[in-house]
Amino acid sequence: MLDRGGFPPKPRFRVDARRASSDFGRARAGSFFQVRQRLYTFTMARPILLAVDDDVSVLEAVVQDLRREYGSTYRVMRAASGQAALDMLAQLKTRDEPVALIISDQRMPGMSGVEMLERARPIYPEARRMLLTAYADTEAAIRAINSARIHYYLNKPWDPPEEKLYPVVTDLLEDWQAGYRPPFEGLRVVGHRWSLNDHRVRDFLSRNHVPYRWLDIAAGPEALKLLEDHKLDPGRLPVVIFADGTALVDPELEVLAGQVGLRVQAAQDFYDLVVVGAGPAGLAAAVYGASEGLRTVVIEPEAPGGQAGSSSRIENYLGFPSGVTGADLGRRAHAQASRFGAEFVTQRATGMRIDGQYRFVCLGDGREVSSHCVVLSPGVQYRKLDIPGAERLTGRGIYYGAALVEALACKGEEVYMVGGANSAGQAALHFARFATKVTMLVRGDGLSVTMSKYLIDEISRTSNIVVEARTQVLEAVGDDHLTALRLRGPSGETEVQASSLFVFIGAAPVTTWLPPCILRDDKGFLLAGPDMRKDGKTPEVWQEKREPFLLESSVPGVFVAGDVRSGSVKRVASAVGEGSIAVQFVHQYLAGF
Repeated sequence: MLDRGGFPPKPRFRVDARRASSDFGRARAGSFFQVRQRLYTFTMARPILLAVDDDVSVLEAVVQDLRREYGSTYRVMRAASGQAALDMLAQLKTRDEPVALIISDQRMPGMSGVEMLERARPIYPEARRMLLTAYADTEAAIRAINSARIHYYLNKPWDPPEEKLYPVVTDLLEDWQAGYRPPFEGLRVVGHRWSLNDHRVRDFLSRNHVPYRWLDIAAGPEALKLLEDHKLDPGRLPVVIFADGTALVDPELEVLAGQVGLRVQAAQDFYDLVVVGAGPAGLAAAVYGASEGLRTVVIEPEAPGGQAGSSSRIENYLGFPSGVTGADLGRRAHAQASRFGAEFVTQRATGMRIDGQYRFVCLGDGREVSSHCVVLSPGVQYRKLDIPGAERLTGRGIYYGAALVEALACKGEEVYMVGGANSAGQAALHFARFATKVTMLVRGDGLSVTMSKYLIDEISRTSNIVVEARTQVLEAVGDDHLTALRLRGPSGETEVQASSLFVFIGAAPVTTWLPPCILRDDKGFLLAGPDMRKDGKTPEVWQEKREPFLLESSVPGVFVAGDVRSGSVKRVASAVGEGSIAVQFVHQYLAGF
């Protein structure tokens, strides 16, 4: 059977509706977080694949095949004639949008595919050009390789696409990508690798999922030229340069937060529920509080995810068989809570005062937010190394926690880590992808007592991770940055060259800002529910006739969840559980008014 001047019928394909709907669902799922970012992030437009054909049914088939395979990373567009395609390319060019591939049928009325591709070449000279032909037009297609500089011609039909279309297109796109240099129009950070403030800025932006490009002042002339172009002093770093040309010099994180579009002031003075801390427990409380109709605000000084947000891979959390990064888990939970109406404020809680039935949380900018109920989940912070040189070199080679923002900077270097718990194991596996060697320094006899078996097994299978047991750090050596470590191990004292040390030596609760009426144990962790009892009696500060709820602190209406609670299980799942359970007690407390 032939049609249209001796051409074989163009193949028609059934659109996979289930596949299309699931792709649309994934796009919808990610869109909410993109909306939050729209005021302050640079989102590079996906490169375009342009299909051109005058036969609508065949054009639809080409588009669907391309979308099925490449729709997640490319935008697939269509044009029903050669002239329409040229007009579209001209418009895309004025918007400076990238075009990766133009695939055109040869026989079209008014303008052939060869002519269209030839005229498209000056508009997008780097785009790959592909011609669809019938067998009878093979000779013309071969000639077009010279005249229109087409990169490939494909005889019709191309069914099945997995064998005939996709290998060709994939090869062309890989070739295009190899030479493509997308312009970057987002935030740029100019700083020095061995600067504490530079590290803080980059870590803040990364954990809040704000795309940026980092330029090390010592790595080459590009950073100096950028500062010169913006008339900025290279002696005052770090500098954050925005897409509109404005800049912040050595900014406070709260100021930077406001500039990149994060909310830094609460929208109102009174809420049904104030959550302090946006770790797993706080995020769970926000999701359940907001979804159940409570006006909820979350106070978080850094980024959603808390300490867990810096985990490179959490592999034992229910529902993620392939694991999930802490940053991604925090991002998902933040989007979920926001969708239910929870408000997030980038501020540090600096105090709390109690006035009758009202609980006031004081913020770093001097303002207050009030409510009847508060969930305290400020989390913990890693304990500091108490050795000579540690304080001076913090942020200059010594980092607390995973500090994933430093991973690429450690490429080709040897990295040292102190600690033997899960967080250290996850970080070691992550950094092993970049560093030539990762050395774990462990005080005990090994990892079996403090680390989950799945991590121990994975570490043993990773050839460039070495565990040094019964070893501790005595001194950090270096002037402007870390250059060496003095260690004590089974064979005595040694000194090793080192430029990066990541520390995981236990955690201290973030509770010094709270008033004395909120009881805590001898290590500063908050007491709640039955744990407040001494000798079987309720503490004297408790004035209510009823017993305290399970997660209620010594102040009625103030609840405790997550790692900051005395006796808590330091796991993401348990923190999420406590955050959700705390909201149920909030409802019970409010019902008593």
